[in-house]
Amino acid sequence: MNEDKVLRAKLAKQVALFRRAGSPGEKSAAGAAIERLQGRLAGPGEKSEPVVELQHSRPDIWCVDLFCAVCRQHGVRPFRYKRQRRITVMVRVREREFYREAWPENCQLHAELADYFNDVTDHLISHVMGAGGSSTLDLK
Repeated sequence: MNEDKVLRAKLAKQVALFRRAGSPGEKSAAGAAIERLQGRLAGPGEKSEPVVELQHSRPDIWCVDLFCAVCRQHGVRPFRYKRQRRITVMVRVREREFYREAWPENCQLHAELADYFNDVTDHLISHVMGAGGSSTLDLK
């Protein structure tokens, strides 16, 4: 149990080093160290979770940019295959870890982005255009 805490502390330090790495070599070395530590954290009878390829389709380009930024912040490289739409993003990750760490952060930031866009839209319609911002339509 004590060894588990020590390994988790080392892992946290390596993740911090990975995020602030200045050169590609530093980032690569920190990434390899993270992989080794994660492998050691798996129990003796357990295998570490395999890396899988996930496809995410986001509703618009702002969501794609936000998703890619969150992925990169967590050390995940987003990519796209040839002929895929601009709103489709692929990632190679350990699925459980990704949905435990990066996905909740993405969802929270997406909600904040939507609130911000709503505020800006309301301001634009009511103050700049001088029109009522009611979302109800007159029926005929």
